[in-house]
Amino acid sequence: MTESKTRPPLADRIEELLATGGPLPIVAAGDPVLRGVTEPYDGQLDDALLHRFTDALRVTMHAAPGVGLAAPQVGIPLRIAVLEDLAVGAQDVLEARGRIPLPFRVLINPRYEPEGDARAAFFEGCLSVPGWQAVVARRARVRLRAQDGTGRTIDEVVTGWPARIVQHETDHLDGTLYLDVALPRSLSTNEAVAERWSGPTPEKAARELGFELP
Repeated sequence: MTESKTRPPLADRIEELLATGGPLPIVAAGDPVLRGVTEPYDGQLDDALLHRFTDALRVTMHAAPGVGLAAPQVGIPLRIAVLEDLAVGAQDVLEARGRIPLPFRVLINPRYEPEGDARAAFFEGCLSVPGWQAVVARRARVRLRAQDGTGRTIDEVVTGWPARIVQHETDHLDGTLYLDVALPRSLSTNEAVAERWSGPTPEKAARELGFELP
């Protein structure tokens, strides 16, 4: 009889990740950890380790660079994500996207519900799908429920680009990548987006690539 192999507890796996120092390696599409439903956070980590882990997620997000990062993106199937957006860019683009500064936040066990039927469609990328972007029509307004890194309750309505970030990162925790909900004909390399589709809205891309916006 062979001895069954068990995975180490999540706390041990996180300690191993943190031991290397610096940004954590980001898992790319194709890894099953990105397709599973994450385990709800229920005290699997002590407070000090949770703080160290979310700090490491923040460092990794900044280094990538990105505006959000979910735990599965570093190989940890826990329902935890971090968000932060300095909202730097051309003013017309920021205004069209409803992109405003989003202070650093830790989301524990987040979930969201649509508030109204309005949708907004823009190019979107993902640190786990490097090199590509596609247009995603997301809810323009959602209600976010979660806990923060200290266990305090979050219950608020989020709009514009912050709402997009919330949806993108929470979807990661349910095994969904943005490509699953994107408009396929919009798929473009980062270079193509920069050279051709960098306007405030994706209307030109829709006309020339042949897809419909909501």
